[in-house]
Amino acid sequence: METERALQQLELLQKKLYAYHCADSSLYLDAVTTAPSGTAEGRGVAMSILAGESQKLMTCPETKALLDELSARADELDLVHRREVEELRRSCEQLTRIPAEEYMAYKELCNRADDVWHKAKAQDDFALFCPVLQELVDYNRRFAGYYDASKAPYDALLNEYERGVDMEKLDRFFETLRDGLVPLIRKIGEKPQIDDSFLHQEYPAAQQKAFADYLMEVMGLDRRHCGLSETEHPFTLEFNNKDVRITTNYDEHNVASSMYSVLHEGGHALYELGIRDDLQYTCLAGGVSMGVHESQSRFYENLIGRSRPFVEAIYPKMQAFFPRQLGGVSAEQFYRAVNKAQPSLIRIEADELTYCLHVMVRYEIEKQLIGGTLEAKDVPAVWAKLYKEYLGVEVPNDRDGCLQDSHWSGGSFGYFPSYALGSAYGAQMLRRMEQDVDVWGAAARGDLAPITGWLREKVHQYGGLMEPADVVKNACGDFSPEDYIQYLTRKYTEPVSYTHLTLPTTPYV
Repeated sequence: METERALQQLELLQKKLYAYHCADSSLYLDAVTTAPSGTAEGRGVAMSILAGESQKLMTCPETKALLDELSARADELDLVHRREVEELRRSCEQLTRIPAEEYMAYKELCNRADDVWHKAKAQDDFALFCPVLQELVDYNRRFAGYYDASKAPYDALLNEYERGVDMEKLDRFFETLRDGLVPLIRKIGEKPQIDDSFLHQEYPAAQQKAFADYLMEVMGLDRRHCGLSETEHPFTLEFNNKDVRITTNYDEHNVASSMYSVLHEGGHALYELGIRDDLQYTCLAGGVSMGVHESQSRFYENLIGRSRPFVEAIYPKMQAFFPRQLGGVSAEQFYRAVNKAQPSLIRIEADELTYCLHVMVRYEIEKQLIGGTLEAKDVPAVWAKLYKEYLGVEVPNDRDGCLQDSHWSGGSFGYFPSYALGSAYGAQMLRRMEQDVDVWGAAARGDLAPITGWLREKVHQYGGLMEPADVVKNACGDFSPEDYIQYLTRKYTEPVSYTHLTLPTTPYV
C-alpha cells in the first residue's frame, strides 16, 4: 500500500470516528440539558449501537492492516501522522480485547446510570443509585483487565485519564499535599472567619445568566463557537476547535457557584478552542489528558478568577448586575469572601486550600471499590467517615454527600485525581508564565488575552501531539507539587504585592 494512499485512508478513518463522536456527544448533551426525563431508554439503545459501530470500525481487519502498514512506514511519516498511528493502534489493541456485546452493554449502562443518578440525587435516595453503581464498578474492574492486565485494576483505569500515573505516584503526591496543607488548614481554621453571607442572598437566575455571558466575554470565548447551557453538574463537551459547549448550574442562593463554574468550564473550552487546525478531526484533536485539562480549568477558576486583580477588575460590572445584593459590598469584601478557607461539603464549591482533601476522599473510595475491598452499598458510610476524618465535616445526607458528583454515573473511575494534579500543574505553569507575561497587570485590566496566548502557545495548540508529562515539561519543566504548596501557603499567609510578583497572595483568610 503506497504511503500517500494509506494516509488518505487514515484521514477517512479518523473522520468516520469523529462522526461517531459527534453523534454520541450530541445525544449526551441533549440528555443532560434539554431532554425530557422519561427518554433515557431509547437514547440508550442509540448510544449502545453507536458505540458498537465505532468499535467495529476500530477493530476490523481493514483498520488493523492500515495501521500495521503505516506503522511499518513510520520513517516516511511526519510527527503528526506518526503520533496518530501510535494512538490509533493503542486504541485498536485495547478495543479488540473488549467483547463487542460487553462494550455495547456498558455504553447502555452508562446512559441508564446517568438517568438514575439524576433521579437519586433529586430524591436524596442512594438506595436507588446503589445497584447501578455496583454494576458500574464491576464493569470497570473487568474493563481494567482489558486495558492492561499487567497492572492493578485501578492503575489501569488511572492510566486512561493521566497516562503514566499510578497509585504509587498518587499516594506520594497526596502525601506531599497532606503534609504541606493540613497544618496550614488548621492554622487558618483558628483565625476569625470571614463573613460571606452576602454571597448567599437571593440572586435571580436571569441575572446570573446575564453575568455568565459577561464572564465568557471577559475570557475571550467567542459565542459563535462556544455555547452555554444549564445542567445539574457542570461539564464541557468539545466537537472541534470551532464548536465547544460548556454548561453551568444556577444556584439562586450562591452567586459564586455559577460564577466559578463558568470560569472553570470556560478554561476547558479555551483549551479545546486553542488546539491547532491541522489536528482537527483526528485522534489528537482533544486535550492530552484530564490532568492537563483540569490544569486549564482550575487555572482560570482559581489562579486568575480568585485573584485580587481579577476580582477588582470585574467587580464594578458585577455590582451592576446585582446592585441590590452587592451595592454595599466592596471589591475587597467580595475578594475575601470568595477566598474564604473553610472545610465544606461540596467539592465544586470548595476553597482552594481544602479542595484537594475532597479529591482525596474520592480517590480513597475509588481505590477500594476497584480494588474489591469496598462494595457500593457501603459507600455512604465510608464517605461520611472520610469527610469527618479529612475535613472535620458531618455529612447530613447523600445528596450533598456521595451523590453530589456525576463522574461515577458516567463510569469515570480514575478521573478525580486529575483535579488535584491539574491544580498542581497550573501553579507550576503560573510560576513560569510570570517570567514571560505581566500576568497580574493583564488580570487587573480584565484583559486575559496575554494569559490565554501564553497557554495556547505552551499547552493548548498541541492537543494530543505529546504525552501529558511532556506537555507539562514543555510549559514549565519537570513536574513538582512544591509550586502548588508554595502558592497556597503564600496566598493564605503572606501580604500580597502585584508590583513585584512572585505568586499571588493575600493576608485576609
